[in-house]
Parts: sequence; structure tokens; C-alpha cells
Amino acid sequence: MTDFPRSSSGRNTIDIAMEAAGYAGTILLRRFSESKNIKMKGRGNVVTETDLEVEVVVKEILKKEYPEIPILAEESGGHLSNEGWLWIIDPLDGTRNFASNIPHFATVIALAYNGEVQLGITHDPIRNETFHSLKGLGAFLNGQSISVSDEESLADGILGLDLSYDDQGGAYSLDIIKSIWPGMQTARIFGSAALGLSYLAAGRLHVFFHHKLEPWDQASGLLIGEEAGGLVTDRAGNRARLASDGIIAASPHAHAEFMALTKQSAWRGETV
Repeated sequence: MTDFPRSSSGRNTIDIAMEAAGYAGTILLRRFSESKNIKMKGRGNVVTETDLEVEVVVKEILKKEYPEIPILAEESGGHLSNEGWLWIIDPLDGTRNFASNIPHFATVIALAYNGEVQLGITHDPIRNETFHSLKGLGAFLNGQSISVSDEESLADGILGLDLSYDDQGGAYSLDIIKSIWPGMQTARIFGSAALGLSYLAAGRLHVFFHHKLEPWDQASGLLIGEEAGGLVTDRAGNRARLASDGIIAASPHAHAEFMALTKQSAWRGETV
């Protein structure tokens, strides 16, 4: 793990990031039961005032402690750089769920150095579950070590996914299920990629895949999944990076089986 830059207060970076995630969760819980002002960003992609409110609060905390580190955030934007330090924020992953009063969403906070995530947090305020990881030090849920499932066959496993915002991506995802079915136990569509990746890391899922994610959707999950012993790759099987536009996360055995079963699918056929 790379040494973190010194904060203005001298506090540990993980403590500061956890504090920011906690403040985000407090706002999300307070706003969840209230009426929401919803705006469309695209087909199936929405934003609420709460997304914006949480992002401002998290950015203020991080900027106060690390004024020199740039921030890439879903709502206010920024630049994905492979040089130096970079905070990556998704204030509300699962906005469609949140806006529809479905209690399944999270805040993502990650810190990358030279394009590699060094710290990742996915905080679910509804269940009071915080998944986090520091590079080289393992993955944790509420402070307890977690690891991917040790099931060796997809036939006994649960496949997790989310449908893409575009029609073709959704069709690809459904095609993947057809490629595997009935060679898996069941499938779950979550509406929060960050939680899907965290559930994979905690052994709740055996595979999680998504047609296309933005850096803030997957930043924490890339690290948490790997540190929990999983393989996190793009659709071609190469190690996933922040800019990867497709993601497959699984235990090593399940990953190999998934890649074999889906080799002829249209989605994977674009690269294999």
C-alpha cells in the first residue's frame, strides 16, 4: 500500500473517509422517507436533490483535509487521471432505488494513486453496513474480515447484475443470463453496482457483472473485490481498471466458469 498524503488535521485518511461516508449516510437516511425532486439525466438514469446535497458535504470534508487532491464525482464531474492522487465519489449509488423508496443504495468514496485504488468504502446506511478496503490489507465489513465465496460451481451460486441504461446493454445482460441458465442457482438484479460488488466480496454472490460502469460506480468495488480474494476483470478477462467499461467480479473458480460459459455471447464477443 502506498503511504497516504498527510491530512490538514493530521488524522488518518481512512478515518476521514469513514467520517465522510457516515455524514453521507445520515443525510440519506433523513431524506429517504421524504418526497423527492427527481430529474432525468438519461433513460432510466435519474438524479435527486439528495445526490447533490451528499456530494457537496463529502467534497467539503475531503477538500478541507486534502486541499491539493483533485476530486472526480458523479454529479459535479472532474477528470479521471492516472497520475497522482485522486478522490472518487458517488454520493448515491442506486439513485433510482432511492427515488422509488427502495431501500437499497450506498455512498462510494475511493482514493486512487496513479490510477490504482488504494482505499475504497461502500457505505449502506439502511443496513448500517460499511464495506471497506485498504490496498494490501484485506477487505472488511463493519471491521470484520470478508472473503469471496468458496463455492466451486456456478450451479450452486447466485449471479448478480444490473441492467444498463441503454437498450443494447440491457439486452447483452439478459443474453448473459440465457448463456448460463440453468447452470446457476438464481440471479439477482440490484440497482446498485457498488453494493453488488461488495456483496460479491462478502460471499453473498458468486459472480457480479455489469455491461458498462463509470469510474465512480466501481471505484471502491474494484479494490474491495480483489482484496476479498476475487478476480475483478473487464469482459475480455483483463484486470479491471477505473476506466474499464465492463466488469466481471467473481471468485477464481466461478470466474473461470463464467468466462467459459459466456465466451460466445454477444457482449463478450466484442472482445474475444
